[in-house]
Amino acid sequence: MPNGCAATTNCATRTWDSKVDRFVFLTLDGLTRGAVYAAFALALVLIWRGTRIVNFAQGAMAVVPAYLAYSVTTATGSYWLGFLVAIASGLLLGAVVERVVMRPVEQAPPLNPVIVALGLALFIQGVLGMLYSNEYRPPPIPFDRTAFTVGGVPVGSPYDVFVFVAVLALMVGLGLLFTRTPAGLRMRSSAFAPEVSRLLGVNVGRMLTLGWALASAAGALAALLIIPTELGLHPTAMDLAFTAAFTAAVVGGLDSPVGAVVGGLIVGLLLSYMTGYVDTDVAPIAVLVLLVGVLLVKPDGLFSGVRARRV
Repeated sequence: MPNGCAATTNCATRTWDSKVDRFVFLTLDGLTRGAVYAAFALALVLIWRGTRIVNFAQGAMAVVPAYLAYSVTTATGSYWLGFLVAIASGLLLGAVVERVVMRPVEQAPPLNPVIVALGLALFIQGVLGMLYSNEYRPPPIPFDRTAFTVGGVPVGSPYDVFVFVAVLALMVGLGLLFTRTPAGLRMRSSAFAPEVSRLLGVNVGRMLTLGWALASAAGALAALLIIPTELGLHPTAMDLAFTAAFTAAVVGGLDSPVGAVVGGLIVGLLLSYMTGYVDTDVAPIAVLVLLVGVLLVKPDGLFSGVRARRV
C-alpha cells in the first residue's frame, strides 16, 4: 500500500510538473506573438490618431517590404541589408500611399477611406502575386529558432529574444520621438488639434505623411518578425496578423499606444492558450469573441480614458 501511494504521488507530481511546463511554454510563446501584434497594432494606432482612418491595407503594405527584404537577402546573402531595405522601403511606401492614395479621401465620408484601403490591399496582393507568384517562400531568419531549455522546459529561442529586443526598440524609439523631439510634438499636435497647429505654423500635411511613413515602417518590422513563424512569405501572409493586430488595437483603444501594446500581449496570450489547450481552429473564434466582448462593454477600448476627439 505505501508503494502504491508513493507511486500515485510521484505520478501526480510528474503530471503537475508537466502542466506547469506546458503553461510556461505557452505563456512565453504567447508573449512572443503578442509583442509582434503590439508592433503591428501601434502602426494602426499611429494612423488612426492622425487621420481617424483604420488602414485596412496595412497588412498588404507590410508584405511589400518583406518581399523586398527577401529579394535583397537572396541576391546578396546578407539578412541585415535586406532588413534595412525593408524598413526604408516601408517608410517610403507609407509616405507615397498617404500622399497619392489616401490624402484625397481623408476628408471624405468615413466609408470612402475604408473602400480605398480595401481596394489598395487587393491591388498590392495582386501585383505581388504576379511578380513573385503565389507560392510560399521560406523567409530568411538571423538567429536560430531552437529553444533554450531551463530544467527541461523550453523558455524561448535566440529568435524569440531578437523579436522582443526589436519590438522593445520600436516602442522606446516611438516613445522618445513623441515625447522628446520637436517633430514628435508637432505630430501629436497635428493629430489632436490640426487647426490650432496650422495657426502656429506647423505643416500638418507633412506631419500626417510622416505618421503614415512611421506606421508603414512599424508594419514592415512586424512582417519581418512574424512571417518566419508562419507558413512563409506569401502575398496574403499578413492577413491573419492584421486581424489579430486590429483586435489588439481595438481592445487597448485606438487612441492609446500603451493600449495597443497591452492589447497585443493579451491577444498573443489568448491565441497561444487556445491553440495549446483547446484547438488551433478555435483560436481565431476566441479572438473574435474578445473583440465583440470589448466592443459591447467598452467600445472605446480598455485604455481609453476620455471620449475620442472629433475632427
